Amino acid sequence: MAVPTHPARPTRAGARGVLRDDAHAAEPTVEETRQHLAYRYTLAALRLSLGWVFLWAFVDKLLGLGRATPADGAWIDGGSPTAGFLGNAPTGPFAPAFTAIAGAGWADWLFMAALLGIGSALVLGIGMRVAAVSGSALLVLMWAAVLPPANNPVVDDHLVYALVLVLLALTSAGRTLGLGRRWEELPLVTRYGALR
Repeated sequence: MAVPTHPARPTRAGARGVLRDDAHAAEPTVEETRQHLAYRYTLAALRLSLGWVFLWAFVDKLLGLGRATPADGAWIDGGSPTAGFLGNAPTGPFAPAFTAIAGAGWADWLFMAALLGIGSALVLGIGMRVAAVSGSALLVLMWAAVLPPANNPVVDDHLVYALVLVLLALTSAGRTLGLGRRWEELPLVTRYGALR
């Protein structure tokens, strides 16, 4: 019995998640192609929507547009983006740590930089791994500030958003309706995969 010199290597997963090998790889069906496109565009819409959540929070806190931040609380007019939430909302075991940094200049700058950076990365579809890690960290900290959450004993929207960020990074959601493909081809990003 002859032993094959080049065993079939697993390639991409088929529609049902089963690995196909090179020798038996079939072209995707029309239905598989439609499903793939639907997944890609749904993830892109999710990425853009979540990016806008971060960017809107940045703009509202910067300019005091009267939504979550009143006009007299605008950062450009001397207000503090962290004083309101961290000064009043924290509950639970970590409350003292969060109220201690409320209104601190470094906390304001770090929080606003995070909102702008994460939001921009998501909207542009670049640096999805960095956005997922930093965004998830920010969201988990915001969740930890209000333990237990008001509407559920464990889970709130902060944890759900953090999981969505991880999903977006794992699925390379920045490649559809974003600059993800071009970003990933940059020499620095190619060399340091964590920047993808």
